[in-house]
This record gives sequence, structure tokens and C-alpha cells, in this order.
Amino acid sequence: MHELDLILTIAGGLGAALLLGYISHRLGLSPIVGYLLAGIVVSPHTPGFVADEGLAKQLAEIGVILLMFGVGLHFHFKELLAVKRIAIPGAIVQSAAATLLSMFIMHSFGWSWTQGAIFGMAIAVASTVVLTRILVDNNKLHTSIGHVAIGWLVVEDIFTVFVLVLVPAIFGGGESIGAAGITLAVIWTTVKIGALIAFTFIVGGWAVPRLLTLIARTGSRELFTLGVLVLALGIAVGSSKLFGVSMELGAFLAGMVVGRSEFSNRAATDALPMKDAFAVLFFVSVGMLFDFHVLVENPLMVAATLAIVMIGKPVAAILITVLLRYPSRTALAVGAVLSQIGEFSFIVGTMALHHDLLDETAFNVLVATAIVSITLAPILFRAVDPFERYLARHPKLWNLLNRAPHQGKQTHFDPEHDSLRKAIVVGYGPVGQTVARLLTDNGFSPVIVEMNVDTVQRLRAEGIKAFYGDASHTATLETAGIEKAQILILSASSVEQGKEIISEAKRMSPKIKVIARTAYLREADELIEAGADSVLSGEGEVALSMTENILQSFGATGEQIDRERARIRREFFAKPEDTD
Repeated sequence: MHELDLILTIAGGLGAALLLGYISHRLGLSPIVGYLLAGIVVSPHTPGFVADEGLAKQLAEIGVILLMFGVGLHFHFKELLAVKRIAIPGAIVQSAAATLLSMFIMHSFGWSWTQGAIFGMAIAVASTVVLTRILVDNNKLHTSIGHVAIGWLVVEDIFTVFVLVLVPAIFGGGESIGAAGITLAVIWTTVKIGALIAFTFIVGGWAVPRLLTLIARTGSRELFTLGVLVLALGIAVGSSKLFGVSMELGAFLAGMVVGRSEFSNRAATDALPMKDAFAVLFFVSVGMLFDFHVLVENPLMVAATLAIVMIGKPVAAILITVLLRYPSRTALAVGAVLSQIGEFSFIVGTMALHHDLLDETAFNVLVATAIVSITLAPILFRAVDPFERYLARHPKLWNLLNRAPHQGKQTHFDPEHDSLRKAIVVGYGPVGQTVARLLTDNGFSPVIVEMNVDTVQRLRAEGIKAFYGDASHTATLETAGIEKAQILILSASSVEQGKEIISEAKRMSPKIKVIARTAYLREADELIEAGADSVLSGEGEVALSMTENILQSFGATGEQIDRERARIRREFFAKPEDTD
């Protein structure tokens, strides 16, 4: 019966999410709204099909872990250090503002100061899933705004880890442990987090690339996918069991370790596509917790909590960002993307329930606030650009929020050779090596995309930009810099999914010139239709060489050889104009 419940929960939850997510998208709303509504539909609080709430929450936890691993893949220490100037003070100010507002506002509802503080800590941290989804949907994840928001959230997550460790230490025995006990708990928590980071980057940094190299050499896509999943989930679970920190933080660190290796791109494209489906189950599981009676019985408490989350927190974020002399666009975007709560809020709330620091009403207020804020946060983020235009029409207000442009060093993926033209070479066999050399000699900066891990490691050791991954994946082309490249060359005759690579490259960069190589003439027309500017056929090269050799053997004149060479080139080497 348990297996049937699992299948029904997945099928019912994802089916409802697909339908309502599609409707939400058609209405111009974020699909997240549909996913939350799907959770309400399959919850025990509405008639009809009821999904297994416990199973949904467990599957959702896997989604959160995989999402954090994926974020870690593309978030390196240099980016975190680049935003430390704003992420650390910003997270401190915003968390403090949320906690203090909760203490005073909830005290007016008859709560104790301690209850208000715990509740404030629960709503101080934003949802990783929601924040990442908003940034991805608006193409902001790998921008300065995305780096600031993710760095800010990482600091908030670390604070939450301290809360999760300190609260049981302080209240677990039923009596206060005093200042000395609190100090000891803080020190012990700091030591555990530091030990986890050191272990992950020292031991993991040595072992993980070697393990993935061994798996990649097998050439098995399934084994590589399995290896990445085992690393993500294994380090996440180990972080919780051995170091007492959140699995989400452990998964994030595991992603950063893999991201420092040449496997980051392939891990993101081959091993993590299923994370989106699990992430959808997170929103479904949140919707399943919603109880309509909370809104009816405690409308003022829900409204007050929403005001803290969607007004108090963004205003605090905007103020500290402006004071640190970041531009208004960054301040508004970061404030908007952090104006919601999610998984960590429920974790803190569940812990507080266990220690009788919050009651069921408070927890349901958290759920109601999460649903409304998750629904409205994407809409609030979309309002940043119109509000920015409004500011531009009011110079005094503009100058107030743009006191001076931030002059901190801007991070780029690779600023080297910015003055050179960019080229991407897929495959590094004999032809690819020759093409790369010719490009380098003629003012291009070639980037190699290769599926042989040993070749990629050798090229990187030689200082050549190379990426390990499948060029048919969008993320691989993005990592290689397709949007700034002038030319894409498919140098291998056996490049799989050549049509998909060319089509995707032209979609991402319509003006890019594409030259492809194929072994057989019959494949040339398909590649031209996909968007290739020129296709060279292996059969054509053989025919050309044999023709020249035969004619020369029988004493043909240079004019005859040139005429036959031109005819063969017309027949065997395809260009778009030749197919009209």
C-alpha cells in the first residue's frame, strides 16, 4: 500500500501542478502560484483526492537538496567574497529587523517576547527554492543581482543553522542555561560549521574530482548521473548526521566542490534535470499544509506577518543596500526577491513546536504567509523595472536612492582575452586541434567543448579554455560563451545531436556563424536546415582528393583540375544558398 501511496502522491501532485501551473502561466502569473494551488487541491483540507503529506514532504526535501547543489555548482568563493561587503551586513540588518518587528507586533497579540523572537527568526530567512526560481525565470541568476541575492541568502542560512542548534541547547532542558551555556553553544556551532567547510573543501576537494574522473572514463552517462546524485545527497546527509548542520548547507558546499572541477557543467546538464520536478513537489507540499481556517480565525495576525515579510524585510534590505552605495536597481531587486519565506521557516517552526515555543496557530500563520508571499514575490520582482523607470522621472528621489554607483570590482566568468574574437570548437580530435591552432593564430580566442575528460584536464593544465560537457545542452553552450562568440565549429565528424546543437546555438545567438563537419553527404542537408552556414562532408573530401590524384596521374591541365574541383565542391560541400 505504501508503494501505491507513493505513486499516487507523485502522479496526483505533479499532475495537478502541471495543470494549474499551465493555467497560471497563461494568466501571466508565475507557475509557482499554480504549484501552490495544486498542493491545496490535493490536501486533506479540500474534498477529493488526498495525497500523502509525509511522502510529499520527503520528496520535496530531495528537491531542495538538489536545488542547493545546483546553486553551489555555479557559485564560487570568489563570487561570495565579491559580495561579502553587502551580503553579511545586509543579512544581519534584515534578520534583525524581521526579528525585532515580530517581537513587538506579536507581543501586541499576547505572545511572549521569546515567542516573538523565535517567530521572527523563522520569517527572517527567505526560501532558497523560490529565490532561485525567480532569478532563473528572469535571467538574473548569473548577474551581479543574482550573486548578491544568493550570497545574502547563504549568510541567512548560516544564521538559521545557528538558530537550529542554539534553540534546542537553550530550551531543550526546559530551563534557561544562562549566558555561559549560550556562549558555549555558539562556539560549538561555529566549530561544527567551520569543520564542515574545511572537511568539504579539503577532503572533498581532493576526493570528488578523482572519483568523478574515474566514473567519467567509463563513458557511461548513467554512472556519471548516479555518481553526482550520490555525492549531492551523501554530503548533504553527512552534513546533518556528522556535523549537525542543515542538509541544504551541506548540499550547497558539495555543489561548490564539484563546481571547482571540470565536471561542473556536465553535472548541471546531465545529472540535475530532475531537480525541477522535485522542486515542484516542494511547492505542492507547502500548499498541502494550508488550512483555510487560519485566515478566517486570525486574519490580523496573518496580515501583520505578511507586512513584516513583504514590507519590513524589503525596506530593511533596500535601506542597507542604498547606504552601502549600491545602485537602486540592485536594492529594489534584492528587496523584492527576498520578500518571501519558505523551507527554512518551516524547519524553524517545526523545531519551535517541538519545544513548545510556538503553537499550531503560529505554525499555520507561517504556512499562510509562505503561500501568499511566494505567490506575490515574483510579481513584486517584475515591478522593479517599472519602478526604476518611475525613479528616473523624479531626479530627487533618484539621487536619494542612487547616492553613488558601487565601484566594487565586477565579477566576470572569464575576463581574459576580452579584446579577442570568440570561437567555440566542439571536439578536439586532429581536426579540432588544427582548427583551434588556426583560430589562435588569426586573432580568435577559442573555447573547446569536449566529452573526453582526460583531454579537458590536459588542455586546462596547458592554460587552454576547455569545458567537459555535451554541447547539445543549453547550459554547456552558455558556459562556453555562445552569446559572445562569433563562430561555432563542429569539428568532429561523429558529433551526436548535431542538429540540436546548431538549432540551439542559432536560437541563443542568431548572428553566430556555424561551420559543421559530417562524415556522410546525406547528413549535410539536415545540418543546413538546422541553421549551419557551411557543412563539410568527409565523403566530399575523399572524392575531391581522389579526383585530383586521378587527373594529375593522366596529365590533366591545371584548368581541367580546377574545373573538376569546383564541380565537386558544388556537389559535395553544402551551403545554405545551395539548398534553395
